[in-house]
Amino acid sequence: MKELRIRVLAGVFAVAAVLSWAGARLWNSVGTLPSVPVAAPIVLALIAVVLLSTALSLRARLRAQRERRPGAKGVDPLMAARAVVFGQASALVAALVAGMYGGTGLFLLELLDIPTRRDQALYAAFSVVAGVAVIASALFLERVCRLPEDDDNNHGGAEPVA
Repeated sequence: MKELRIRVLAGVFAVAAVLSWAGARLWNSVGTLPSVPVAAPIVLALIAVVLLSTALSLRARLRAQRERRPGAKGVDPLMAARAVVFGQASALVAALVAGMYGGTGLFLLELLDIPTRRDQALYAAFSVVAGVAVIASALFLERVCRLPEDDDNNHGGAEPVA
């Protein structure tokens, strides 16, 4: 399984931000720009919490397994691989969504004198921050689920589980 690259996430974020900014300008010139939902940063923050709690749980279980503690509950490799896939998918979607709200938020900065648009810009900013939290949690989960280095087969570093 390949590791998720930060360059890919940054590229997805940047492209989504530019397209969203241009789309928001066009949509606003034609009609009324749809509002940024209040639930957007909340949902992204909940996903970040789930990813982080999964990573911390797996890290504790893997540490107990490595230290051969009595009664330590092992980690099923398939479960770890599924967690990594969930994290990678969440990070990609979060980069796309954060870029989308980031571009919309940049457009809304021009309209801060309108109270409702100021609130929308704030929700967009919180969505970007929550999206970055999802990405950070997913990358941490991926790091936790790496296999230890195997010098015989892998001469360049650890690989994710799977």
